[in-house]
Formats: sequence, structure tokens, C-alpha cells
Amino acid sequence: MKSPKMPVTLDPFYPVVPDAAWVSRVVERGARLVQLRLKDASSDEIARQIDAAQVACQAAGAQLIVNDHWQAAISAGATCVHLGQEDLDDADASALRAAGVALGLSTHDRAERARALALAPHHIALGPIYTTTLKQMKWRPQGLDRLRTWVDEAPCPVVAIGGITLERADDVWACGVASIAVVTDVVFHDTPDKRLDAWLAWAAARRAEPVRTGAAVAAHQRTDARPPA
Repeated sequence: MKSPKMPVTLDPFYPVVPDAAWVSRVVERGARLVQLRLKDASSDEIARQIDAAQVACQAAGAQLIVNDHWQAAISAGATCVHLGQEDLDDADASALRAAGVALGLSTHDRAERARALALAPHHIALGPIYTTTLKQMKWRPQGLDRLRTWVDEAPCPVVAIGGITLERADDVWACGVASIAVVTDVVFHDTPDKRLDAWLAWAAARRAEPVRTGAAVAAHQRTDARPPA
């Protein structure tokens, strides 16, 4: 289902969920931004799930980011796609740009960050900030000092991801990030709806704070500079 494109707005709380049913669940409770991270599905099922997620987000006034499946996202008229570094090997950034689809890109070190910024992404993600049990990763936890450096140096918003619980959210937010991506602390929590509501209350309080940007983002906005295409 194609929908009118709208500018991508990052929210302090950015849940990452495994299917359209979860998308509906989080946006109906008030999430403003959600990523559909769908794994091991057929092309037909991917298209169906993205369409269903789009419908749920439109009804709730929320924004959907599609993980990995960039071709299906273009076909569905999605606003934003998130890609990992491995996904960049096969993705057509020109096709995404021509379709008006914003890019969020994962980074883990300076070489990956340089590669990502060369594509003029809407935002980049750094992770894992803490140890994560979601999947095996070759990267050790980045930590808060590294996160602050990313925020200060990047010419676009930075999303933090990896092992972030509600109890750690304030420390991560204090680094100047634009958003905190959350997976296990909601989807695999013992009481996911209660935890989700707590995250939403935390996000509402953060939205009431003055707008913040990293030093590099502020300079980028002042000079209207653009990362190389």
C-alpha cells in the first residue's frame, strides 16, 4: 500500500519489532516511530507484512522504517529504510534516492561510518552500545564515550542501539543522540505492554526537553552543508 511521503522524524523511543502485528501493538499504544525488522520470510510475505505495517502506522499517525527489504519498501511507498553494512553491498542507493526513501545506516567503526556518510543518510546508528543477547556480533560494546564522539562528529542524527534498557536510557540520551532503538527490552520483556508504556512515558518527557543536536549536526545545519552524494 503506497502512502504519501512525509519527512522522517526521529523520536526519542524507536522500537524495533519482528512483524506487523507487533507494529500495530506498539503504535496503538502510542509509539510514534517503529522499525519492522522482518527475517526469514518469502517475498510475498514481506510485501504483505510491510503493507499491514504501513496501514497500522497511517492509522496511528506513526512512522514506519523498514529494515533490509529495500525493494519491497520502495514498492510499498515506504518513507525510510534501514540497512546494515552487509545490506549496502546489494542495495541500490540511487533507486532509493529516486523513490524519495530516506536511509538509516548501521555503523560500528570509522570506516563503516565513512562509507555510510558517503551515501548522505538521513541518520546513522551506532551499536551495540552495551552487550546484547539479540544476536552474535563481532563488535564489542561501543560504550558511552564512543557514542558521544559519534554524536559530536557526525553531520546527521545518530541513533543508539544495542543492549539499551529503560534503566540505561537516561545515560544514553545524555550523549546527545536523536533516538534510542529498543529491541529486547520491549519485545522479550516479561511484561512487554507495561514496559512499552514505561518507555512511552520516558519518551514523552524527553520530547518536552529543548531540541538538542551534536556539534557537527549544528554546524551542518548552519552552513547548509551536505555529505557527499
